[in-house]
Amino acid sequence: MDAYNPRTVEEVFRDFKGRRAGMIKALTTDVGEFFQQCDPEKENLCLYGFPSEQWEVNLPAEEVPPELPEPALGINFARDGMQERDWLSLVAVHSDAWLLSVAFYFGARFGFYKTDRERLFNMINDLPTIFEVVTGSAKKHTKEKLLVSNHSSKKSKSNSKCHHRMRLMMVSKRKMTMSMERHYVGLVGRIMQMMNSGFAVISVRNGSMENV
Repeated sequence: MDAYNPRTVEEVFRDFKGRRAGMIKALTTDVGEFFQQCDPEKENLCLYGFPSEQWEVNLPAEEVPPELPEPALGINFARDGMQERDWLSLVAVHSDAWLLSVAFYFGARFGFYKTDRERLFNMINDLPTIFEVVTGSAKKHTKEKLLVSNHSSKKSKSNSKCHHRMRLMMVSKRKMTMSMERHYVGLVGRIMQMMNSGFAVISVRNGSMENV
């Protein structure tokens, strides 16, 4: 394995992206070469990704414990016993797990605080996993997000129009109520005035008044 040791969140993330890009290349554009190198007749083989965006199929490190976490052993043994797509998906899942273990190994080694680890995780989590890229589910998720976003936008506009109509109705109702209140307050005032002026009986019909 390479001796490169990133020490900051940004450096660890660059290291992660480089290794990830190399492994994606092995499982997609270079898949023919990768398939040939994973000979089931050979010993336990691993898929390595490097910060330089290169990949390599090789034996695990001889030193124990290794300098860095090791990827899954023996990926070559299952090659001919599975459908190619299923085998590549399995290698992709183990590759995702290895990338996370390497990134957080650096985080632990160089004493990242909680906020640093959280920031690193969020940066990593914004990228599709290797499994999602290899199986094509990353594109599907992107389309689903766009559909949900468009639906939410249309729903928001519709709700906004509905709320606007309701506000107009409430304002109109309030104005009508205030107008009726003013009318009857004025009517009662006039009745009281006439009573104070000596009229014995007042008749009110349909919102009007007349002397009897």
